[in-house]
This record gives sequence, C-alpha cells and structure tokens, in this order.
Amino acid sequence: MTNYLVQATNLQKHFGATRAVDEVSLQIKSGEIYGLVGSDGAGKTTTMRLLVGALLPDKGDVTICGYDLRKQTELARSTIGYLSQRFSMYEDLTVLENIRFFAEIRGLSSTEWLPRSMEILEFVGLDKFKDRRAGQLSGGMKQKLGLASALVTRPQLLLLDEPTTGVDPVTRQDFWQLVIKLVSQPAIANPKSQIQNHESDGVSVIISTPYMDEASRCHRVGFMKQGKIIAEDTPSNLRARFNNRVLELRGNPINTLRHVAHQDEDVEDVAAFGDKLHVRVREGKSSLIMKRLPKEIESAGGVLTELRAIPSTLEDVFIALSESDSNVSRHSNTPTSGDVGVREVNND
Repeated sequence: MTNYLVQATNLQKHFGATRAVDEVSLQIKSGEIYGLVGSDGAGKTTTMRLLVGALLPDKGDVTICGYDLRKQTELARSTIGYLSQRFSMYEDLTVLENIRFFAEIRGLSSTEWLPRSMEILEFVGLDKFKDRRAGQLSGGMKQKLGLASALVTRPQLLLLDEPTTGVDPVTRQDFWQLVIKLVSQPAIANPKSQIQNHESDGVSVIISTPYMDEASRCHRVGFMKQGKIIAEDTPSNLRARFNNRVLELRGNPINTLRHVAHQDEDVEDVAAFGDKLHVRVREGKSSLIMKRLPKEIESAGGVLTELRAIPSTLEDVFIALSESDSNVSRHSNTPTSGDVGVREVNND
C-alpha cells in the first residue's frame, strides 16, 4: 500500500456564486515536484490555500503527512513549508532576524532555529548576507529569503505559489536549481510526520506557475481551468497526446498564412509564436494538410518559406485542452517519475 504525502479528495471552494475550486483531487508522493499550471483565476492559489489550511474547503478532505488537515490542523501544518505569492518580510530586519522571526512564530526554540537557519542560508546562498537588511536585497535574493523562511521548520511538503512571477530569467533558473536540489537530496526528517516512505527521502514540492518552461521541470503537471484539473500527467506524456498534430509555418504576409490555415476544415487551431505559426490539426491529417496548404497559401497570394511537423509543446497541449468543450480524460501516473498508469476523471 502506497503512503501518499498528500491526499486531497474532491475539494470544492465557493466565493459567493463562484466555484473557485471544483472537485480537485491530488495524490503526491515523497520526493515529487508537482506543478499546478493555469492562467490567472484558474484556481491555483485557492487550491494552495486549501492545502496549507489557510482556507477550509466547502467539500472534500485533505490529508498531509498522515494528518487530517481539518481535524489535526496544527500537526499537519507543522510538516508544511509555504511560500505565498506575496511573501512579506520585515525590510528593517536583517536576513537572519527575518529567519528568526518566522522560526519563532512556528514554535521553534533558539536552540532549534539558529543551527537550522545557518544551514538553510548556506543552502540558498544567503549565508554571506545574513547581516544585511532585507530591504537592501535584490529581488532574487528576497525570493531566496522567502524560500529559506519556508524551509526553517524542515518541512516534508513545500508549497510554492508562483514563486518566480516577476523575476528575471537568471533568478528563475537559480530558484529552480534550488527546488530540484531539495527533492533530490535526503531531507532531514520532520519528526512529526506519520509517513514513512523509503522510496525517496527528499522534500515534496507543489508549485503553481503560469510558465510552461517551469511546468516541464515538474515530475507531473496538473492543468487547471475554472477551478478544475482538466488534465494531469507527466510533461512528456502530455506532449505525446498531440504528437504529429502540430505544424510550424513561416512565410509572409503572416496574416494571409493565418487566414488560410484557419479556413482548412482539418485545422483545429492556429497560434502565433513570433514570426511563425503553430497549426494544430486533426488526428491523422498532418500529411494531407502539408500537401494542400502550400497550394492554398499560394492561391491566396502568400509566400510559404517553411512548413514542417514539430513536436508539440506543453503550451500547445494546454491551449488545446483549455479550448476543448468536452470533458477531458485525466491520465495520471503513479506519482513518481516511472511508468504511467491511467485513471479517468469526469468533471461534470
């Protein structure tokens, strides 16, 4: 029997007439990075707040590290580290003083928090800046301070709510290297956890992001739309759903190419990516469309300089699934990086 670090079942949350989270279920194992991906308003932040216990669900249950989040709230929270979208630090305090503040409000004694703080600051690369005031830190260093604050309790589950939004690409890369390192190295066990999983001793991470390049770094991804998880699988398996169904076009005028592609009965979608178009076609129609599109574009007065089949991207898949009007099968592997199994979810 598998012991899941996180088990969430049929979570619902309403704000007035709006159903912000709609029958969301998750199973996360130790050492897994799980990405919640969706546009603004999809329900990612509300889901995170339900998982950390900041909000109570209207329906559904959550178990964290063996604890019922509704009935054993403080015990469950003691195993969680949480970095919210709007991490608030005290800018007039030093880096170390901020760590101390967050450690003490989580109930750590001075004999516990000080050695942990130095260990964590070294891990995130802030040990040389421990006496610098937080207000004098760069944006990237502030994000690292937020991560350090979330790690001071040695959590087994780390919840990161869009932690890299608004930061530069280099900072995003550095932050992700830290996240990957967290899950790949043995964690210092939280003694309050009831889960004993010897398959992986790393920290588990649930991270929400609007960025598809970040989603591709996760072991599994859940696409969210209007409060529902519309698809869930490994990034490679999600991309495989649309293998041989995406064509890339270059030429001019670009609007002519777009118009002609849109008119084809076997084309499902056309999206612009800089100076090129990605055309998603019906299953089994790629070869046929590649033969007739050049003629149709020439007849319309356009010039086609390149036409080729390309591997689908996560963005292609997300757009396709988001635009689908039908219920989507939710394929989920056992939450490791291994082989894939399937379970069907019907979001009525």
